[in-house]
Amino acid sequence: MIHMHKIPDWYILPSAAYTISRKQIKYYNFLEKQPENGDVVYGKVTRLGQHVELENKSGRIHRLNEGSTAIFVFGNRYAPDFYEGTIPLTMTNKVDLLARSGIIGNVQVKNSSVKEPTQIKILGYICDSTGEVVNTRNYPLIQPKKTEKKEDRSKLILFIGTSMNSGKSTSATACCWALTTMGYDVRASKVTGTASLKDILHMQDAGASIVNDFTHFGFPSTYLLEEKEVVKIFNDLDLKYANNPKNYWCVELADGILQRETALLLKSPDVRSRIHKLIFAAHDTFGAIGGLNVLKQEFGLVPDAISGVCSSSPLFLRELAEFTDIPVFNNIDCNLKQLSELLI
Repeated sequence: MIHMHKIPDWYILPSAAYTISRKQIKYYNFLEKQPENGDVVYGKVTRLGQHVELENKSGRIHRLNEGSTAIFVFGNRYAPDFYEGTIPLTMTNKVDLLARSGIIGNVQVKNSSVKEPTQIKILGYICDSTGEVVNTRNYPLIQPKKTEKKEDRSKLILFIGTSMNSGKSTSATACCWALTTMGYDVRASKVTGTASLKDILHMQDAGASIVNDFTHFGFPSTYLLEEKEVVKIFNDLDLKYANNPKNYWCVELADGILQRETALLLKSPDVRSRIHKLIFAAHDTFGAIGGLNVLKQEFGLVPDAISGVCSSSPLFLRELAEFTDIPVFNNIDCNLKQLSELLI
């Protein structure tokens, strides 16, 4: 007989477990099962470190304390500003909190400017009434009915950048605002990255009628997914939300163009054939110049516009103008006329 423990009523349900509802969370049991991407566990904070907050699946930010209990999800993370973390090979009762969204694993390397990770004690796997471990990937929220794309589709605006925090999401948000202000229906997606509702919620605030990301398919992150899985996320979102040629589809790829999954998608014919406009975000002039060279040499791509953090500095723009005539738009102080000319 399987001995399962009832989960107390109060716990935080984080955004990494976006496909899971509270009615599916009833019991927990400590098993020796090897952890898998998307496996859901019940745990307790035993030591506070870098992450002292947890984002729930509604977007609310909870403050953590030592002893706070929550649901967590096994996943991998790639974040040059924070950690590289991976799913442990064997079950253990001590893991690291890799992201504010509730992803757990073992930190492999960390940025020296951040603290040691917050530590989580695993109390057990979340199990259903039959004793099976609950996994976020088994409950996808997006399942397109169509399997083939019609020729005329929504115009894809693709946002890429030099690195994380280069300004991709802010640029995407600016374009969502511009397009909706001009009367277009805009859908917005983040295809790769680590679970975090902030970016897609900002695009929703800017007028996007539908927003989504990889967590809607049950993936807590896309780091180290097989190429076919990453491309399928893109294609399924395309099939579900980009069928109307009158609409626009704003899509962000996380991290920089050298990151594994972003590079896979930029080389994929499924993605390349869909690009209407390519927006490249950079943190500074040198990053923009180097990024343009990598885009052309490695991917055969030339962006239609440059934006990101560098776009807010007149001095950066002056430097950049000496190397390229690709238009730049300020993603903070947006010019609607300029964006309409760039995007339409």
